[in-house]
This record gives sequence, C-alpha cells and structure tokens, in this order.
Amino acid sequence: MDVVIKAEGISKKYCQSLKHTMLYGATDLTRRFLGMDQHTESLRSGEFWAVDDLSFELKRGECLGVIGPNGSGKSTLLKMLNGIFMPDKGEILINGRVGALIEVGAGFHPMLTGRENIYINGSILGLSKKEIDKKFDAIIDFAEIGDFIDAPVKHYSSGMHVRLGFAIAAQMEPDVLLIDEVLAVGDVGFRAKCFNAISKISKNAAIILVSHAMPQVARTCTDICVINQGKLLYQGKNVPKGIDYYYSQFEGQKGIITGNGDASIHSIEFESNGEKGIDQINYLDDLNIHLNLSVDKKVKKPIVGISFLSQELQIVSQCTSNFNNVCIDNTGDQIKIKLNLPKINFNPGYYFISVYVTDETFRDILIQHYAIKELKVQGNFVGLAPIQLTGEWDIQN
Repeated sequence: MDVVIKAEGISKKYCQSLKHTMLYGATDLTRRFLGMDQHTESLRSGEFWAVDDLSFELKRGECLGVIGPNGSGKSTLLKMLNGIFMPDKGEILINGRVGALIEVGAGFHPMLTGRENIYINGSILGLSKKEIDKKFDAIIDFAEIGDFIDAPVKHYSSGMHVRLGFAIAAQMEPDVLLIDEVLAVGDVGFRAKCFNAISKISKNAAIILVSHAMPQVARTCTDICVINQGKLLYQGKNVPKGIDYYYSQFEGQKGIITGNGDASIHSIEFESNGEKGIDQINYLDDLNIHLNLSVDKKVKKPIVGISFLSQELQIVSQCTSNFNNVCIDNTGDQIKIKLNLPKINFNPGYYFISVYVTDETFRDILIQHYAIKELKVQGNFVGLAPIQLTGEWDIQN
C-alpha cells in the first residue's frame, strides 16, 4: 500500500500574548517580504510549542487515532495536515485530496444553502460539477436533513452541520479524511452510520481520527499516537496499549461522599496474595476487599454494594450483598466485612471502586463513597473490552 500522509519533524508554535502575536506576525511578514530568514525554529518571548517534533506516516487503508488530554495539540496537528496552518518546522507530504471534519460548520458559508455548500465543498476537493451531480443524491440521503437542504446553513443545528459535513466528506471519496471530535455531536444512530462509512472509506483512504471516546478509537483505528503538551508519548499499532497509556496520564479522581448520614464507612482496604494495603493486582488474581462500617440501628438489614468503574467513570461490574443472597443483621455496632472476589478478569488498566450502603428497600442511600479508591490491574496484554472472559477451549484438529 502506498504512503498517503508523511509528516517529518513537524512543529507549530503559538504565542500566549495577543500583543506579541501581532508584533511577531508583522515582523515575520516583513522578513518574508524581504527574503530574510524567518527564525521559525526558535522560540521568542511568550511563545510555546503547541506541536513539537512529530513524525509519522500513514498508508492507504490505515486509520490513525490521535489521543491526548485537552490542550495537547491534537487539533493543531489536524489543521496543519489540512493546510490551515503551516508548520514552523518540519515537512508534510500528502498524496491526494483531503476531506476534513475539524470543527462543526467549518468550511460552510452560513448564508448559502446546504445545496450550494455541497457544490462549493466538492469544488474545493477538485471535483467537477458533473461529478458532484452524480454524488448529490447520495449526499442528501446520507445527511438526513430533508427539506433543509435548501435552507441557509446558518439555520442548521450542530447535528445537522455534522451530518451534512460528514456526508460531503464521505461521498466525495477523499484520499485523506481528517476527523476531529465532531462525531460526538451526532445522535447514536448517525454515529453508527458514520463509523460504518469510515470502515468503507478506509479501504481506499488514510484516516486520522481525533477523539476522547476510547471505544470509538478502539473500534476504528489501526494505529495510535498519544500526545501531551505537543510531544509524542506513544506511537504504534497496538491500539489498546496506546489507550492504556492515555489513561495513565490522568491522576486519580478525588472521591465523592454522599448519602443521608445513617451510615459511615470507616475504612476500605484491598488485599491480594496475603498482602494488605495494596493498590494493584495481577490479571486473574483474587481480590479481597475489607470494609469497616457502621449503620444506624434503626436500619435492621442494610445492603452493601461495591462497584468498579472505568477511567471514564462507567460501571464495568458490581457486587451487592442482596443479589448474592447475603443478609446483614445490624445491631448498631461496627460491622466488619471481608468480600472475596476470585480471579479478577478485568482488562489490564486502571479502575475506581465505589462503595455504598442502602436500606432494606434499596432506595435510600445511607452512605456512598463514589470513585473513592483506585485499583490497577496488571497484565501482559491490553484488550478492547473491560471484562476479559476466561473460557474453556476445546480445539480438535
């Protein structure tokens, strides 16, 4: 497969001060006009590297996921690839035409209709009117905006902008497709439709996807790079490993304590392989959770539950006393609980634990420690799903 995108040591700098930005801009224009050296490879007072020395190449049929915390330089990278910004250092080579979904409504003229914007965008991509005519009905069908196609796009909702923008980018069959988080605006049905379209486009194009939705990245991308403050932290074809590296960049969330005050959780402790006070285990290790709590004696049979949450604070599993047919008789004295969870089969990575106590009806929350402790599961692999099932395999040749 041929290389469609090649970036070599590209960097882009910004200035924090508007005054200095205008001054440096005027200076650079003057030096360029006079044919003098631009001094783009060094930082001046107040400047910083938004993207710093990134290199990669992408072949037709590959999809690169670019992930990192907010402000890490992801959108700046896409804008350089799309030609909106020129790199201050390095070189970008693109073989073919580029379709981009960098910002909602970007590239649309707000006073023109959707129909007129289709022809404008198609022309920018190098298509003739005859070629756009052939694709027009497919674009309208994909965008699902009905009669609004003849309304000015300034009246479109953000979702309509995205639907039309993606429909144009997809049906124009670009050699390179750049997508920056905009698919988060669409509804669930349209997002599924878009990712199915991406799978088809990727057979003949190179795709770069910027997203904070790791399931989307895991589903779509063949390659991944993690950047932070403009610098490359991880790059490779092991997408799950890159996602795990991305999560490792975030500090643990501070726990939230809620409830009506009729219970207290005094301590929560992890134990594994005979060692207490731990914060990490190996994949398929047993995990013991020690709880020390007290409940107002008016609550005769409290229910205790434990939930495990992903780094995105989505519940991946739980264990609750009443679902396990465990009855806790409360006398008002301190209650000590040891919960054994055998063979933790969580995907290697980081998880939060929440502990809650409710009354017999499971309605009133007496106390809840939400995302109160972090647990790391270690392993020599990183899968795509939060739970890795351990099956019994019977293979006959």
